[in-house]
Parts: sequence; C-alpha cells; structure tokens
Amino acid sequence: MRMQFWRKAVEDIYCDNPPHQPVAVALWRAVKRHNLTKMWFTKIIDEREKNLDDRAYRNIQELETYAENTQSALLYLTLEMLGVRDIHADHAASHIGKAHGIVTCLRATPYHSARRKVVLPMDICMLHGVSQEDFIRGKQEKNVRDVIYDIASQAHIHLEHARSFRKKVPVKAYPAFYCTVALDAYLYNIRKVDFNIFHPSLQKRSTLLPLYLYIRSWKKTY
Repeated sequence: MRMQFWRKAVEDIYCDNPPHQPVAVALWRAVKRHNLTKMWFTKIIDEREKNLDDRAYRNIQELETYAENTQSALLYLTLEMLGVRDIHADHAASHIGKAHGIVTCLRATPYHSARRKVVLPMDICMLHGVSQEDFIRGKQEKNVRDVIYDIASQAHIHLEHARSFRKKVPVKAYPAFYCTVALDAYLYNIRKVDFNIFHPSLQKRSTLLPLYLYIRSWKKTY
C-alpha cells in the first residue's frame, strides 16, 4: 500500500495535483522549482518495491543495480536541484551511488544478521565457502572477512572511478557528493579492524565526520 501511495503521489505531483501530505507537497514544490525528472522518482519506487522482502542479492551486480536505481537516482535529483546537468557529474553520481549502496549493505549486516537475515551477494559468499548461517552466528573467521573484503573493495573501486574524472566535474556539483566523506570513513574503519563486520567500533558514530566534511568542502573536492 505504501508504494502504491507514492507511485500515485508522483503521478499527481507531475499533474500539479499533489496529495495533502507534507512530504508530497514539499516534493511538488521542489519539482516545480527545479524541474526535476520524474523518471528518477519512478526508478526509486520500482526498485524499493522489488526489494521489500530484503532477500539476499544473487550477485554483486544485482546489488549495484539496486544502488544505481536508488542511491544514484537520489544523487541525479540532487544534481538537478543544484542546477547541474552534466554527463561527467552524472557519471560520478552513478559510481558514488553504487559505492553508497554497497557500504549501506555492509553497515546493515550486523542488524540483519541479528534478525536472521542476510542480504550480502550470494556469489561472493559462495566463492569463499561462507553460508548465511555463518553471518547469523556472527562468525569472524578469515573466509567471512574475505567476503567483506571483496564487497568493500568494490565500493572502493567505485569511489576511485568517480574521482578519476574529478577535473571534468563542475565544482557546482561537489556538494552532492559530500556523502563520500562518510563512505571513506567507514571503509577506512572496516579496513582498520581487518574487515570484521561485527566489530563494535563500526557501530559507533564518528564525532569527526563534521570536521572531515568541512575540510572536504574547504578543499573543494569529493
């Protein structure tokens, strides 16, 4: 029902008849002000609807597709709100969104495991001989950490790709990409604990993130 509401809400917003709901009204105003592309909202709803059961991803590509249609779509909308319509910025947004989706999947693993759910890509788990039960039991053997290493490495690769053409991305687009501060921090911290996804330090908030964000903004980079 929730997805049906938002699907109809998006249609009504683009017909200039938003439902009397605070978020929908705010979206309508944003759409009118920034001429936001309807397709990105539709992709987010479609992808979330397909994943409401939080099943395991069959492979890393399926996780990347989910991230592209949700996290990257949000970044495309953010770019439009910043007045940026540039192919290089879109390319960066695609990779950063995928990295964001992968990191979010990793961060949620302890939460899901405690509820007997595992959504990590099955192909990488099978490659290292790791079962879903291993994560549910909170095992920390090397093969379990190897799974996390492979997945985290894919997020790192996407961030490096996004930065490889940084000089071609308009500076005006950079604020949309400051989420990389939190992604870099998580990937650094998980590397520091040798990819033990269940290490308690990974569940703590970093009080330094605002400082890192300020430095990134001051340096005009992402």
